[in-house]
Amino acid sequence: MFKVWIDAGHGGKDPGAVANGIQEKDIVLNVSIGIKNRLEADYEKVQVLLSRSTDVFLELRDRTAKANAAGADILVSIHCNAGGGKGGFESFRYTSASENSIKLQDKLHKAIMGKLGGIDRGQKAQNLHMVRESKMPAVLTENLFVDVVDDADRLKQASVIDAIIDGHVQGIAAYLGLVQKTKEDKPLSQRDINVPSKWAEVTWEEVTANGYFDGTRPGAMITREETAIVTNRLRKNFLKLIAGINGNVADMDERLKKIEKEN
Repeated sequence: MFKVWIDAGHGGKDPGAVANGIQEKDIVLNVSIGIKNRLEADYEKVQVLLSRSTDVFLELRDRTAKANAAGADILVSIHCNAGGGKGGFESFRYTSASENSIKLQDKLHKAIMGKLGGIDRGQKAQNLHMVRESKMPAVLTENLFVDVVDDADRLKQASVIDAIIDGHVQGIAAYLGLVQKTKEDKPLSQRDINVPSKWAEVTWEEVTANGYFDGTRPGAMITREETAIVTNRLRKNFLKLIAGINGNVADMDERLKKIEKEN
């Protein structure tokens, strides 16, 4: 069983690069979860571990420490870029990278560019924590620029996110020599949790625009915490409706609590 460590950069109080209505931390989390789901669904004998699966902040040292402790076979750190002029895709290994890190970078870079297209900024080496402190072959990918309008517009498209995910999956599978599952091995029903079902697209856009959901992971299971948040947002909107545009929502909230206690 191969262990693949996928690191979604930034998170929580650290949004990463922010521009054109995009936060890096959101894009890379969606991509990371997509990579995990697709790799495990489509290939045999692979386990994908995530630095984070929610919007939380982790120190760099904690990310690599966990990956090293888990005995991961490879590490891929997912990022979006900023400040790059014309934009595009690039990947990084450590300045004194092992031969296996170089091979992993080559497989990943070519697979992602094959799916993503656009400007190829090249395979580069840099003294970055995630690729320096990892004990296994490690690569960091920079998937388009949030502050370049053309790239930002692409990052808002589900098909582009899907291409980024697919490129990472194919690159990892090629490096590790993973074997694809047969149809008999795959679950009867599979879907990409980052893409809304056709029948729900319009409703999903509406509830996102109205602030009930943040627009990410439309196909994921909802937690009790998320249910509580959505229910509370609905409750507050009902109070506003009852109180009227010029009413006092706080007073209405207190009156409602009093009624609930009495009953």
